[in-house]
Amino acid sequence: ECYESMALKELKNLCSSIRAKWDVKKIAIEHRLGLCPVEESSVIIAVSAVHRGESLEAVKYAINTLKATVPIWKKEVYNNNESVKAVWKENKEFSKAKFKIKQDSS
Repeated sequence: ECYESMALKELKNLCSSIRAKWDVKKIAIEHRLGLCPVEESSVIIAVSAVHRGESLEAVKYAINTLKATVPIWKKEVYNNNESVKAVWKENKEFSKAKFKIKQDSS
C-alpha cells in the first residue's frame, strides 16, 4: 500500500537529488505494490552513468533514501497453521526520518 501521489512526488524528488549529486544519464525506479512473496523483489533501481562508480553510489543512495522518504507500507501476513495474522509495517528508516523531522521542528 502507498499514498500514491505523495510516493510519486518523493520518487521524482529522489531522481532530482541523484541528478544533482552525480553525472548520471538515466534513472529507473520501480516499487512493487500488492502481493509480493518473501522470495521476490519489491523494488528495482537502475542508474546509468559514464563511470560505474557514480552509478553504484547513486543506486546505494537511491535505495537508502527511498526507504527513508517514500511513503510505502507493507502488510506482512503470518500463517502458523492455526491462524493468520496480518501486521502493517513501515520501513525502520522511514520511522527514523519522521522522528528526526519531529525533533528538528521542535
